Amino acid sequence: MSTTKLKNFFVKFSASAVLLFLYVPLFVIILYSFNAETVNSFPIQKFSTRWYSEMAADKELLQSVYSSIYIALISTLVALIIGIPAAYTMHKHDFPGKKIIDKIVLMPITLPGIVTGVSMLSFFPFVGVKISLQAVMIGHITFLCAIVVTQMMARFKRLDPFLEQAAYDLGATPAKAFFKVILPNIKTAVIGCVLLCLVLSLDEIPVTFFLIAGNNTLPLQIYGMMRRGITPEVNAISTVIFLFSAIAVLISIRMNKEK
Repeated sequence: MSTTKLKNFFVKFSASAVLLFLYVPLFVIILYSFNAETVNSFPIQKFSTRWYSEMAADKELLQSVYSSIYIALISTLVALIIGIPAAYTMHKHDFPGKKIIDKIVLMPITLPGIVTGVSMLSFFPFVGVKISLQAVMIGHITFLCAIVVTQMMARFKRLDPFLEQAAYDLGATPAKAFFKVILPNIKTAVIGCVLLCLVLSLDEIPVTFFLIAGNNTLPLQIYGMMRRGITPEVNAISTVIFLFSAIAVLISIRMNKEK
């Protein structure tokens, strides 16, 4: 066997192994979510949608879904309001310390969630922020702003600079040029960024764990349910989350491929 063929075989084998490692467990979760029995067993003797019905009737679970959606929507909206103008400003202007700020912006993404959660838990009492859904939102906004800034700066770099200049030549103000010219040309990137932020917020655990009081979010609710073992109901919830996340991420990727 030639070196080229051996290399191609190794690459294909490695890629297949990684895909199997990643997606076979997801397939198992989806399969077990239709198990009619209360205990996961293989082979499945009888298929049923019972656990999806019970999931829809679970009031605590539904409350956690509402809390997660509420946090994700508000956090994403605020992150966009802060992140898009910040990314645009950093892209347009050079100023002392810009390279350092570029690196600092990435810190909420690179820091472990536990570190962020503990630091905010220690800091919030000094500024009068109580442990609540609002505290969780602040925690989510922190890392979502970093996501928005990095994603939008990448999009601004691909934007034709002559579009904005043409708007100025026609008498547009900076604000009008941004809203009438720049924003329409980055709208698909914004939509993709929104979907990505929603998924990340909905799936977040460490920061939420330290900052929430009262109502659980969906990931924490699932964690509590799993203390009793992985039941078909947990599998059903996980399947719904996986499908939503997969669709949102695929749309986000497609949107960010805009040229």
